Amino acid sequence: MSRAKIPVTVLTGFLGAGKTTLLNRLLKAPEMAGTAVLINEFGEIGLDHLLVERLDEDTVLLNAGCLCCTVRGDLVRALRDLAVRAEAGQEIRRVVVETTGLADPAPILQTLMSDPVVLSAYVLDGVVTLVDAVAGRHTLDTQVEAVKQAAMADRIVLTKTDLATAEEAEALAARLRALNPVAPLLRAVGGAIPPAALLGAGGFDTAGRIPEVAAWLAAEAHHGHHHHGHHHDPNRHDAGIHAFGLVFDSPLAWDGIATWLEMLALTRGDSVLRVKGLLNIAGEDRPVVVHGVQHVFHPPVRLAAWPEGHDRRSRITFVLRNLPRAVVEEGMAAFLSAAAEKARIGTG
Repeated sequence: MSRAKIPVTVLTGFLGAGKTTLLNRLLKAPEMAGTAVLINEFGEIGLDHLLVERLDEDTVLLNAGCLCCTVRGDLVRALRDLAVRAEAGQEIRRVVVETTGLADPAPILQTLMSDPVVLSAYVLDGVVTLVDAVAGRHTLDTQVEAVKQAAMADRIVLTKTDLATAEEAEALAARLRALNPVAPLLRAVGGAIPPAALLGAGGFDTAGRIPEVAAWLAAEAHHGHHHHGHHHDPNRHDAGIHAFGLVFDSPLAWDGIATWLEMLALTRGDSVLRVKGLLNIAGEDRPVVVHGVQHVFHPPVRLAAWPEGHDRRSRITFVLRNLPRAVVEEGMAAFLSAAAEKARIGTG
Protein backbone atom coordinates (compact mmCIF):
# COMPACT_ATOMS: atom_id res chain seq x y z
CA MET A 1 0.00 0.00 0.00
CA SER A 2 1.42 3.40 -0.86
CA ARG A 3 2.11 5.68 2.05
CA ALA A 4 0.08 8.83 2.48
CA LYS A 5 1.98 11.80 1.10
CA ILE A 6 3.54 14.21 3.56
CA PRO A 7 1.95 17.68 3.50
CA VAL A 8 4.36 20.60 3.05
CA THR A 9 3.58 24.12 4.32
CA VAL A 10 5.68 27.00 3.01
CA LEU A 11 6.16 29.75 5.61
CA THR A 12 7.23 33.06 4.12
CA GLY A 13 7.21 36.73 5.00
CA PHE A 14 9.58 39.65 4.99
CA LEU A 15 12.58 40.08 7.31
CA GLY A 16 11.37 40.87 10.80
CA ALA A 17 7.78 39.82 10.08
CA GLY A 18 7.90 37.40 13.01
CA LYS A 19 8.43 34.02 11.33
CA THR A 20 10.81 32.82 14.07
CA THR A 21 8.41 33.75 16.86
CA LEU A 22 5.49 32.09 15.07
CA LEU A 23 7.52 28.96 14.32
CA ASN A 24 8.72 28.68 17.90
CA ARG A 25 5.12 28.91 19.13
CA LEU A 26 3.78 26.50 16.51
CA LEU A 27 6.36 23.83 17.25
CA LYS A 28 5.28 23.71 20.91
CA ALA A 29 1.74 22.72 19.91
CA PRO A 30 1.08 19.01 20.48
CA GLU A 31 -0.45 18.61 16.99
CA MET A 32 2.87 19.65 15.47
CA ALA A 33 4.73 16.58 16.79
CA GLY A 34 6.44 14.76 13.94
CA THR A 35 7.04 17.98 11.99
CA ALA A 36 10.27 18.45 10.06
CA VAL A 37 11.30 22.07 9.60
CA LEU A 38 13.50 23.04 6.68
CA ILE A 39 15.16 26.40 7.13
CA ASN A 40 16.76 28.21 4.22
CA GLU A 41 19.46 29.90 6.21
CA PHE A 42 20.34 29.20 9.81
CA GLY A 43 21.61 32.69 10.48
CA GLU A 44 18.21 34.29 10.40
CA ILE A 45 16.46 32.00 12.82
CA GLY A 46 16.92 31.65 16.55
CA LEU A 47 15.56 28.24 17.40
CA ASP A 48 18.39 27.68 19.88
CA HIS A 49 16.26 27.18 22.96
CA LEU A 50 14.37 24.44 21.14
CA LEU A 51 17.44 22.50 20.07
CA VAL A 52 18.08 19.22 21.79
CA GLU A 53 20.87 17.50 19.96
CA ARG A 54 22.73 17.83 16.72
CA LEU A 55 22.14 14.70 14.64
CA ASP A 56 24.61 15.69 11.94
CA GLU A 57 26.01 18.83 10.38
CA ASP A 58 22.70 19.92 8.90
CA THR A 59 20.12 18.40 11.23
CA VAL A 60 19.11 19.00 14.82
CA LEU A 61 16.39 17.45 16.90
CA LEU A 62 13.94 19.84 18.53
CA ASN A 63 12.48 19.05 21.91
CA ALA A 64 8.97 19.26 20.50
CA GLY A 65 9.49 15.94 18.72
CA CYS A 66 10.37 17.81 15.55
CA LEU A 67 13.34 17.60 13.29
CA CYS A 68 15.06 20.71 11.95
CA CYS A 69 17.34 20.81 8.91
CA THR A 70 19.11 23.74 7.35
CA VAL A 71 18.80 23.86 3.61
CA ARG A 72 22.23 24.90 2.46
CA GLY A 73 21.67 25.07 -1.21
CA ASP A 74 19.24 22.48 -2.37
CA LEU A 75 15.66 22.12 -1.18
CA VAL A 76 15.09 19.06 -3.37
CA ARG A 77 18.03 17.25 -1.81
CA ALA A 78 16.80 18.03 1.71
CA LEU A 79 13.28 16.80 0.88
CA ARG A 80 14.68 13.61 -0.67
CA ASP A 81 16.76 12.95 2.46
CA LEU A 82 13.70 13.46 4.65
CA ALA A 83 11.64 11.13 2.46
CA VAL A 84 14.32 8.45 2.92
CA ARG A 85 14.15 8.91 6.70
CA ALA A 86 10.36 8.66 6.62
CA GLU A 87 10.60 5.44 4.57
CA ALA A 88 13.07 4.09 7.13
CA GLY A 89 10.44 4.60 9.80
CA GLN A 90 11.23 7.99 11.31
CA GLU A 91 7.95 9.70 12.07
CA ILE A 92 7.61 12.69 9.76
CA ARG A 93 4.00 13.78 9.66
CA ARG A 94 4.46 17.14 8.00
CA VAL A 95 7.12 19.50 6.69
CA VAL A 96 7.37 23.26 7.16
CA VAL A 97 9.72 25.08 4.78
CA GLU A 98 10.80 28.40 6.27
CA THR A 99 12.06 30.71 3.54
CA THR A 100 14.50 33.55 4.01
CA GLY A 101 12.74 36.88 4.24
CA LEU A 102 13.97 38.10 0.88
CA ALA A 103 12.83 35.06 -1.04
CA ASP A 104 10.44 35.00 -3.95
CA PRO A 105 8.29 31.97 -3.04
CA ALA A 106 7.70 30.94 -6.68
CA PRO A 107 10.82 28.76 -7.18
CA ILE A 108 10.08 26.85 -3.96
CA LEU A 109 6.47 26.24 -5.01
CA GLN A 110 7.57 25.22 -8.50
CA THR A 111 9.98 22.68 -6.97
CA LEU A 112 7.19 21.24 -4.83
CA MET A 113 4.92 21.01 -7.86
CA SER A 114 7.27 19.61 -10.47
CA ASP A 115 10.15 17.53 -9.10
CA PRO A 116 9.13 13.88 -9.66
CA VAL A 117 10.86 12.55 -6.53
CA VAL A 118 9.34 15.28 -4.38
CA LEU A 119 5.89 14.71 -5.89
CA SER A 120 6.06 11.01 -5.13
CA ALA A 121 6.46 11.66 -1.39
CA TYR A 122 4.95 15.11 -0.70
CA VAL A 123 1.92 17.24 -1.40
CA LEU A 124 1.95 21.04 -1.22
CA ASP A 125 -0.34 21.97 1.65
CA GLY A 126 -0.23 25.73 1.25
CA VAL A 127 1.63 28.99 1.55
CA VAL A 128 1.46 31.00 4.77
CA THR A 129 2.73 34.58 4.46
CA LEU A 130 3.44 36.74 7.50
CA VAL A 131 3.07 40.50 7.18
CA ASP A 132 4.24 42.90 9.87
CA ALA A 133 1.39 45.30 10.71
CA VAL A 134 3.82 48.12 11.50
CA ALA A 135 6.32 47.88 8.63
CA GLY A 136 4.07 46.05 6.15
CA ARG A 137 2.95 48.98 4.02
CA HIS A 138 6.48 50.30 3.62
CA THR A 139 7.73 46.81 2.75
CA LEU A 140 5.02 46.39 0.09
CA ASP A 141 5.98 49.78 -1.36
CA THR A 142 9.69 49.00 -1.59
CA GLN A 143 10.08 45.22 -2.02
CA VAL A 144 8.59 43.44 -4.99
CA GLU A 145 9.23 40.01 -3.38
CA ALA A 146 7.01 40.99 -0.46
CA VAL A 147 4.18 41.74 -2.90
CA LYS A 148 4.60 38.31 -4.51
CA GLN A 149 4.69 36.64 -1.09
CA ALA A 150 1.33 38.23 -0.26
CA ALA A 151 -0.22 37.61 -3.69
CA MET A 152 0.70 33.90 -3.68
CA ALA A 153 -0.44 33.13 -0.14
CA ASP A 154 -3.16 30.69 0.96
CA ARG A 155 -3.17 32.30 4.41
CA ILE A 156 -1.95 35.78 5.33
CA VAL A 157 -1.05 36.35 8.97
CA LEU A 158 -0.81 39.93 10.23
CA THR A 159 1.74 40.06 13.04
CA LYS A 160 2.51 42.79 15.59
CA THR A 161 -1.03 44.17 15.36
CA ASP A 162 -0.65 45.14 19.03
CA LEU A 163 2.10 47.60 18.01
CA ALA A 164 0.24 49.19 15.09
CA THR A 165 -2.61 51.70 15.30
CA ALA A 166 -6.05 50.43 14.31
CA GLU A 167 -5.88 52.73 11.24
CA GLU A 168 -2.51 51.35 10.14
CA ALA A 169 -3.69 47.76 10.52
CA GLU A 170 -6.94 48.44 8.63
CA ALA A 171 -5.21 50.27 5.75
CA LEU A 172 -2.76 47.39 5.42
CA ALA A 173 -5.56 44.79 5.57
CA ALA A 174 -7.46 46.61 2.80
CA ARG A 175 -4.39 46.64 0.61
CA LEU A 176 -3.72 42.94 1.23
CA ARG A 177 -7.32 42.06 0.38
CA ALA A 178 -6.97 43.91 -2.94
CA LEU A 179 -3.73 42.01 -3.64
CA ASN A 180 -5.17 38.67 -2.60
CA PRO A 181 -8.89 38.31 -1.95
CA VAL A 182 -8.44 34.52 -1.83
CA ALA A 183 -6.42 34.15 1.36
CA PRO A 184 -8.12 34.56 4.73
CA LEU A 185 -6.48 37.35 6.76
CA LEU A 186 -5.54 36.09 10.23
CA ARG A 187 -4.03 38.03 13.12
CA ALA A 188 -1.34 36.78 15.48
CA VAL A 189 -0.25 38.57 18.63
CA GLY A 190 3.09 37.40 20.00
CA GLY A 191 3.20 34.63 17.41
CA ALA A 192 0.16 32.91 18.93
CA ILE A 193 -2.11 31.29 16.38
CA PRO A 194 -3.75 27.85 16.41
CA PRO A 195 -1.89 25.48 14.06
CA ALA A 196 -5.19 24.34 12.56
CA ALA A 197 -5.72 27.85 11.19
CA LEU A 198 -2.55 27.52 9.09
CA LEU A 199 -2.54 23.86 8.08
CA GLY A 200 -4.68 22.17 5.45
CA ALA A 201 -4.60 25.42 3.51
CA GLY A 202 -3.82 23.95 0.12
CA GLY A 203 -7.31 22.60 -0.26
CA PHE A 204 -6.31 19.00 -0.78
CA ASP A 205 -5.43 16.33 1.66
CA THR A 206 -4.49 12.86 0.45
CA ALA A 207 -6.14 11.28 3.49
CA GLY A 208 -9.43 11.97 1.75
CA ARG A 209 -10.54 14.74 4.09
CA ILE A 210 -12.81 17.20 2.34
CA PRO A 211 -10.85 20.34 1.64
CA GLU A 212 -11.57 23.70 3.08
CA VAL A 213 -12.85 24.89 -0.23
CA ALA A 214 -14.69 27.86 1.20
CA ALA A 215 -11.50 29.62 2.22
CA TRP A 216 -10.03 29.90 -1.21
CA LEU A 217 -13.27 30.45 -3.01
CA ALA A 218 -13.87 33.56 -0.97
CA ALA A 219 -12.71 35.33 -4.12
CA GLU A 220 -16.21 34.91 -5.45
CA ALA A 221 -17.51 37.39 -2.95
CA HIS A 222 -15.21 39.92 -4.60
CA HIS A 223 -16.50 39.07 -8.05
CA GLY A 224 -16.91 42.34 -9.90
CA HIS A 225 -15.61 44.58 -7.12
CA HIS A 226 -12.72 46.24 -8.85
CA HIS A 227 -11.48 48.16 -5.89
CA HIS A 228 -7.82 47.90 -6.79
CA GLY A 229 -5.94 50.63 -8.50
CA HIS A 230 -8.25 53.58 -8.14
CA HIS A 231 -6.35 55.22 -5.30
CA HIS A 232 -2.97 53.62 -5.84
CA ASP A 233 0.16 55.41 -6.89
CA PRO A 234 0.98 53.71 -10.23
CA ASN A 235 4.61 53.33 -9.19
CA ARG A 236 3.64 50.97 -6.42
CA HIS A 237 4.78 47.37 -6.79
CA ASP A 238 1.28 46.00 -6.51
CA ALA A 239 0.03 48.01 -9.46
CA GLY A 240 -1.10 45.52 -12.05
CA ILE A 241 -1.77 42.68 -9.59
CA HIS A 242 -5.38 41.61 -9.33
CA ALA A 243 -7.37 38.53 -8.41
CA PHE A 244 -10.75 37.21 -9.50
CA GLY A 245 -12.75 33.99 -9.58
CA LEU A 246 -14.67 32.36 -12.44
CA VAL A 247 -17.61 30.00 -11.95
CA PHE A 248 -18.89 27.52 -14.56
CA ASP A 249 -22.35 25.97 -14.37
CA SER A 250 -21.80 22.98 -16.67
CA PRO A 251 -19.12 20.29 -16.34
CA LEU A 252 -15.92 21.20 -18.20
CA ALA A 253 -14.09 19.17 -20.85
CA TRP A 254 -10.73 18.13 -19.37
CA ASP A 255 -8.96 18.43 -22.77
CA GLY A 256 -10.02 22.04 -23.04
CA ILE A 257 -9.02 23.02 -19.51
CA ALA A 258 -5.71 21.13 -19.52
CA THR A 259 -4.61 22.47 -22.92
CA TRP A 260 -5.57 25.99 -22.00
CA LEU A 261 -3.75 25.93 -18.63
CA GLU A 262 -0.68 24.57 -20.40
CA MET A 263 -0.81 27.40 -22.94
CA LEU A 264 -1.32 30.01 -20.24
CA ALA A 265 1.69 28.75 -18.24
CA LEU A 266 3.82 28.54 -21.36
CA THR A 267 3.01 31.91 -22.90
CA ARG A 268 2.12 34.10 -19.92
CA GLY A 269 3.63 32.23 -16.97
CA ASP A 270 5.39 35.30 -15.59
CA SER A 271 2.03 37.01 -15.22
CA VAL A 272 0.27 34.09 -13.54
CA LEU A 273 1.14 34.41 -9.87
CA ARG A 274 -1.34 31.79 -8.70
CA VAL A 275 -4.18 29.66 -10.08
CA LYS A 276 -6.38 27.38 -8.00
CA GLY A 277 -9.45 25.54 -9.16
CA LEU A 278 -11.97 23.02 -7.89
CA LEU A 279 -13.43 21.62 -11.09
CA ASN A 280 -16.36 19.52 -12.17
CA ILE A 281 -14.91 17.61 -15.11
CA ALA A 282 -17.23 15.98 -17.63
CA GLY A 283 -17.31 12.21 -17.03
CA GLU A 284 -15.81 12.46 -13.52
CA ASP A 285 -17.97 12.03 -10.44
CA ARG A 286 -15.29 13.41 -8.10
CA PRO A 287 -13.98 16.97 -8.06
CA VAL A 288 -10.56 17.68 -9.57
CA VAL A 289 -8.20 20.24 -8.04
CA VAL A 290 -5.76 22.20 -10.18
CA HIS A 291 -3.08 24.37 -8.71
CA GLY A 292 -0.44 26.44 -10.50
CA VAL A 293 2.29 28.99 -9.87
CA GLN A 294 3.73 30.89 -12.82
CA HIS A 295 5.12 28.39 -15.36
CA VAL A 296 4.35 25.26 -13.36
CA PHE A 297 1.16 23.33 -12.64
CA HIS A 298 0.85 20.68 -9.98
CA PRO A 299 -0.45 17.39 -11.43
CA PRO A 300 -4.27 17.46 -11.04
CA VAL A 301 -5.56 15.83 -7.86
CA ARG A 302 -8.88 13.97 -7.60
CA LEU A 303 -10.59 14.49 -4.26
CA ALA A 304 -12.40 11.68 -2.49
CA ALA A 305 -15.79 13.39 -2.78
CA TRP A 306 -17.52 16.70 -3.27
CA PRO A 307 -17.81 18.78 -0.11
CA GLU A 308 -21.14 18.47 1.68
CA GLY A 309 -23.76 20.81 0.23
CA HIS A 310 -21.51 21.97 -2.62
CA ASP A 311 -23.37 23.04 -5.77
CA ARG A 312 -20.76 21.21 -7.89
CA ARG A 313 -20.11 24.19 -10.10
CA SER A 314 -16.49 24.55 -11.21
CA ARG A 315 -14.67 27.45 -9.59
CA ILE A 316 -11.26 28.70 -10.58
CA THR A 317 -9.37 31.60 -9.02
CA PHE A 318 -6.56 33.65 -10.56
CA VAL A 319 -4.00 36.05 -9.15
CA LEU A 320 -2.50 37.83 -12.16
CA ARG A 321 0.10 40.50 -12.75
CA ASN A 322 -0.10 42.74 -15.83
CA LEU A 323 -2.50 40.38 -17.56
CA PRO A 324 -6.05 41.59 -18.17
CA ARG A 325 -8.88 39.41 -16.97
CA ALA A 326 -10.50 39.51 -20.44
CA VAL A 327 -7.48 37.74 -21.99
CA VAL A 328 -7.89 34.88 -19.52
CA GLU A 329 -11.67 34.62 -19.90
CA GLU A 330 -11.60 34.73 -23.70
CA GLY A 331 -8.76 32.21 -23.97
CA MET A 332 -10.52 29.82 -21.64
CA ALA A 333 -13.82 30.12 -23.54
CA ALA A 334 -12.05 29.44 -26.85
CA PHE A 335 -10.31 26.31 -25.60
CA LEU A 336 -13.46 24.98 -23.94
CA SER A 337 -15.60 25.49 -27.02
CA ALA A 338 -12.95 23.86 -29.22
CA ALA A 339 -12.92 20.84 -26.90
CA ALA A 340 -16.73 20.68 -26.90
CA GLU A 341 -16.76 20.86 -30.70
CA LYS A 342 -14.22 18.04 -30.93
CA ALA A 343 -16.28 15.91 -28.54
CA ARG A 344 -19.46 16.59 -30.55
CA ILE A 345 -17.82 15.58 -33.84
CA GLY A 346 -16.26 12.57 -32.15
CA THR A 347 -19.62 11.28 -30.95
CA GLY A 348 -21.52 12.17 -34.15
